[in-house]
Amino acid sequence: MSIVKSFSVEKGDTFYIRHGSDNFSIIDCNLTDDRKDEIIAELKTQSSDKNIVRFISTHPDEDHINGLESLDDSQKIVNFYCVKNNVTKEDETNSFKRYCKLRDSDKAYFLFKGCSRRWMNSDNEERKSSGINIHWPDLSDKYFKEELELAEETGNPNNISPIISYSMGSIKIVWMGDLETEYMENIYNSVSLKNITVLFAPHHGRKSGKVPEDFLRILNPKLVIIGEAPSKDLNYYKGYNTITQNTAGDITFDIDSSEIDIYVSNKDYEVDFLSNNYKTTFKHYLGSLVSKIKFI
Repeated sequence: MSIVKSFSVEKGDTFYIRHGSDNFSIIDCNLTDDRKDEIIAELKTQSSDKNIVRFISTHPDEDHINGLESLDDSQKIVNFYCVKNNVTKEDETNSFKRYCKLRDSDKAYFLFKGCSRRWMNSDNEERKSSGINIHWPDLSDKYFKEELELAEETGNPNNISPIISYSMGSIKIVWMGDLETEYMENIYNSVSLKNITVLFAPHHGRKSGKVPEDFLRILNPKLVIIGEAPSKDLNYYKGYNTITQNTAGDITFDIDSSEIDIYVSNKDYEVDFLSNNYKTTFKHYLGSLVSKIKFI
């Protein structure tokens, strides 16, 4: 069993994976003032019995690193994962300064397509891997190199985001940071990834980050999570099963090898495509996604 949680943190991202192995992964953070202490406390509690704790940064925009300094001060990040870059900002926040300190330290491990790292996706006699794999960027790809250069020139790093998957049995969950549509149109044929279970829509579900239709057909997600952004900016992925975090609130995925039980913090939120297996592990059970069921 494992748990994936997506926090409702206004217009940003904060996720964690409590792996079935001796691993705990945090992906991005937007620790808003009203939830910072609560979320940090939960991260500490949920990771307290894990010996390998990693922070994965998709890219250094404020809505993905806000509060990183508070998290680092509290939890002492010793495994910091990001795409190698030299992005600078004209106005450096405390969070960006801490990002740079971690990125440029010996705590950093740089992500790229197909990279292998002990206990991220390689296990040994000591402990099992976390089930995390990196499907992008290809460091030799011309489009990535152009975007990296542009990010370092302009301070806009959306398109240096990695494509990350977490797998457990037949379940596969995918993150894409803030990749933008035009860039994805240029690279998707170079991404070896298909028939996934859950997709966290890039760029919080905005139209600017809409996954191209040809790429979507290959990914074939059973569920798309649309993040928090103004509703006027969202693409609602018509034709796919979706949960919209703007209204669902926090989303918790309780995972075994072939089924995900889904819980949300908004007790009044409903969807009609999940199985009702009457689960009670957490509050406000929404339903279950069973991999054997054929979805849209």
